Amino acid sequence: MNNSGFSARIKSLLCALGALSTSLFLAGCNQTQDEPAQASDNQWRYLLDSELSQWDAWMGVPHSTVNGLPEGTYQADNLNVNGDPSDAMGLNADVKSVFSVTVQNQQPVLHVSGEIYGGLTSKADFENYHLSLQVKWGDKKWSPRLKAKRDSGLLFHCQGEHGAFWKVWKACQELQIQESDFGDYIPLAGPSGTIRSRYQNEQQFYDPTSEVKNPVEGYSHAHVEPDYQHGQWNTVELYALADTAIFVVNDKVVMVVTDSIDAQGQPLTSGQLQLQSEGAEVFFRDVKVRPIKTFPNHIVQEARL
Repeated sequence: MNNSGFSARIKSLLCALGALSTSLFLAGCNQTQDEPAQASDNQWRYLLDSELSQWDAWMGVPHSTVNGLPEGTYQADNLNVNGDPSDAMGLNADVKSVFSVTVQNQQPVLHVSGEIYGGLTSKADFENYHLSLQVKWGDKKWSPRLKAKRDSGLLFHCQGEHGAFWKVWKACQELQIQESDFGDYIPLAGPSGTIRSRYQNEQQFYDPTSEVKNPVEGYSHAHVEPDYQHGQWNTVELYALADTAIFVVNDKVVMVVTDSIDAQGQPLTSGQLQLQSEGAEVFFRDVKVRPIKTFPNHIVQEARL
């Protein structure tokens, strides 16, 4: 091949590479924040938008003190009762806008008034993922929790019908979000799991140094309580892989749940998400999820897996 032919081949190859680079750059520019992660396991899928398009709201039974409800709405004084969920207000019956979104600094922020017990439920199921969100408390509290700690929660591996627990939430595992109790673990309506634990005053505490794993049937306390003062944003992360879940609050591993099972004793590894309205005003932002295949090394070390 003479020099002129070789130069022409090189020029043609460079042009093709340039066109490919331009095409890839334009494809990247066309991707928006709200699109599901597809190209890389490191890409986040953002779950909040102004329309709450990725969620449904299930509203439970309103307390007897709630005003402004449609005529004939069933109300009660005791809301901590299981039973027929047909008493509940039901799916997408959020007539008082308990769940609403505002935009602050070009970012959607979920406002949960807390006035009526409810669960904002993801339309999608999730399995093998890392979920991250930021949460802070508002000032308002409602009956029947006027004198109790402000309370909410991140429910995961939610399955079955709405209203299985207290006519509000699905059967699920709960990462507790409560004043001074971030990252406690509560199984709701049948599921269970095991944790490394110790007991104090007949209460179960997660203890990463324990060699003994015990099943959890009720409430188990986190290893530490690293939540910030009222009004400050906290970062809550959930790593869920196979039948193990790791709770991280403000960069500290606070709970590890293993051997997760459903009410029938089968491995519980996937399901919907729910964000709770439970008598306290609370805000969520930067709610996002991405797939994982393994736990990060620093999480494995801190969790002593």
